[in-house]
Amino acid sequence: MKIEQIESLLIGNGYVVRITTDTGLTGIGQTACWGYPTAVQSIVDVFKEYLIGQNPLRIEHHWQHLYRMAPFRGTAIMGAVSAVDIALWDIKGKHFEVPVWELLGGNVRDKIRLHLLSGGSTPEDNFNAAQAAVAEGFTAIKFDPIKTDCHDKGQARMIQTAVELTAAAREAGGPDLDLIIELHRKLTPMVSLALAEALKPFHVFFLEDPIQIDSISAQAHIAQKSTVPFGNGERFVSIWEFRELLEQGGPQYLRPDVALAGGISHCKKIAAIGEAYHCAVVTHNFLGPLTTAASLHLDASIPNFITQEYTKGDEAPHNAVYRCAYKREGGYIPIPQTPGLGVELDDGLIEQTPYKPINNASTPLRADGSVSYAV
Repeated sequence: MKIEQIESLLIGNGYVVRITTDTGLTGIGQTACWGYPTAVQSIVDVFKEYLIGQNPLRIEHHWQHLYRMAPFRGTAIMGAVSAVDIALWDIKGKHFEVPVWELLGGNVRDKIRLHLLSGGSTPEDNFNAAQAAVAEGFTAIKFDPIKTDCHDKGQARMIQTAVELTAAAREAGGPDLDLIIELHRKLTPMVSLALAEALKPFHVFFLEDPIQIDSISAQAHIAQKSTVPFGNGERFVSIWEFRELLEQGGPQYLRPDVALAGGISHCKKIAAIGEAYHCAVVTHNFLGPLTTAASLHLDASIPNFITQEYTKGDEAPHNAVYRCAYKREGGYIPIPQTPGLGVELDDGLIEQTPYKPINNASTPLRADGSVSYAV
């Protein structure tokens, strides 16, 4: 069996690759480098020169070849490697007629716990959102209590608003609802610690990505200085970054994105490094059903998985182009049972799902005209 064709598709919010073999098997993968999907497309065009004619089952060999074919690293390259890796696992599962998780050592759980992207701009909205999530069967939610204009507000006001929103969610959900606080890299280290202290009474599950990703050391040191758990890693792309983060003392939760951090192959290794540090994995994912499916197979196969990010946008009409063999049941998704990933493209809907990139280059500015922290 050989790779015969590689198609690049810009669908909806991002880039999808479809790989076809000379036996007629196809595999699809997506990148989570949503800021620059056309850059990923250009890189995959270069990858084609190597991949066409290769045996698609040699996934680890191809991963190493693509990663090391030039002395350059970064998000766009790893986004391209991830998309190809996911597609090759899809093919391999179909070839052996088993779901991908079966090839990863088998399942260690029967269903995947989800945390719902939720929240509102007022305490009342946040209360209602949390209450609705619980009523639907979710046991965890994630919301951002720090608004985009936070840099033009006083610190006390910003923290007070976050406390009020978190208090409302805790009241609505009670002690059985885990609250993940998304901070979108908008704070400085010291303000992050002040916020963590203020939110301590609400027993939040963890605070996610409080500061910019420029320094691995700074992210690790914050986790060391607070008894409130932290989670990091949705913009990391390699086992080496995650290893350095953990070696330097933090955090308690790793947030790899299977469509950015090297695909299923590499994220399995990242999870193993986390396991060695007694660190749990909370997979990052918000782009749609294809990245959800790839994440499900990783989640099913690793012992230190806790919960997967989920948006109900997966179930919206604009994602009908993805035909899924899995279905959410309350706050969980039973692991897929079909060969491969369990997702196929509906070719008849591709043209009806126009490309709408997420990155519109709207860099946030402060009131004084200076550049604020981008999310």
